[in-house]
Amino acid sequence: MSEVKTIKDIDDETWSRFKNLAAKNKVTLGTLFRDLVLEHSKKSKEFWSTILSSPKILHEEEAKDIDIITQRVRKEYGFRQ
Repeated sequence: MSEVKTIKDIDDETWSRFKNLAAKNKVTLGTLFRDLVLEHSKKSKEFWSTILSSPKILHEEEAKDIDIITQRVRKEYGFRQ
């Protein structure tokens, strides 16, 4: 027999919707949960891939200028000393 696991902080409405979704798709709760985790991981990887591979918004010189200005403002107003 498999080990019983628990998930904390799930309200009754969410749990009921989760069970109904599994029943509607004719899968077990474990299968649905695994599929949701895999889908979330896939979407997260796709999201970060598009963010990290998109063209740069600033040129290197602009980024350096912003960095210098940021450091100056932090010193002037006492941030991160």
